[in-house]
Amino acid sequence: MRQLTGVRYVKPLREGGSLPAIVETDGGELFAVKFLGAGQGQRALVAEALAAALAVELNLPAAEPAIVRLDEGFGRSEPHPEIQDILRKSHGENFGLAFISAALPFDPVVNRDIDPELAANIVWFDALITNIDRTPRNVNLLVSNGQIWMIDHGAALYFHHRWEGWQERVQSRFPQIKDHVLLHLAGDLRAADTRLRPLLTGEALALAVEQIPASWLGDEELFADIESHRQAYADYLSARLNGPREWLEEAVQAQSLGPQKHVTRVTRRVV
Repeated sequence: MRQLTGVRYVKPLREGGSLPAIVETDGGELFAVKFLGAGQGQRALVAEALAAALAVELNLPAAEPAIVRLDEGFGRSEPHPEIQDILRKSHGENFGLAFISAALPFDPVVNRDIDPELAANIVWFDALITNIDRTPRNVNLLVSNGQIWMIDHGAALYFHHRWEGWQERVQSRFPQIKDHVLLHLAGDLRAADTRLRPLLTGEALALAVEQIPASWLGDEELFADIESHRQAYADYLSARLNGPREWLEEAVQAQSLGPQKHVTRVTRRVV
């Protein structure tokens, strides 16, 4: 994962509660950045970074991730007081995805021609990482020039908001998968498991967790040091991948029951 420096606050992305923004980096590239100082805090950035690293290993359609450093004084000319407050708390390491221009939200009615195998891969991935935030109300998928892109994984891995007893919750079922926007456009989920699970080897998981900045860890008294905190993420993912995988069976069952009725929320994306 590249390490970049933000040099210019371009514009806010007025979607969601975290007030992400387009930031120009020192190489002239634009990244959609989620800030350390936003309300969700550093654990949302951990979830973003881990999900992005795993998506790269699985060859899923996620934009290039990067750690974007903001120096003191970054964005001080931004007039909006709420944004200024976030930026003042975000000096240091933040999370960014390469900005996808001319992108529109995925629409499960309009975009029904998605490849069933790709849809199954994304559903499998979201069930693994307990991503509650890819529903018809908030799709967190963009389409640009016919290409689908996955965004916004800050709500995933929600087990890490309460570490006590985490080992007993590794195999927890994931009932929210029934609301996944792609569940009923997806192909065979067990076939997706056969395709993807072998790619997340112990080495791949170790590489993924190694990319979490140390500054985002060490806030949990349960762990003696940052490395044991980091290792717990790898242990969680390994056990979830290689255990009985009730989360997978739950997704298969939810898919077999047919579509639920939902009210679609239109995601705003001003580009």
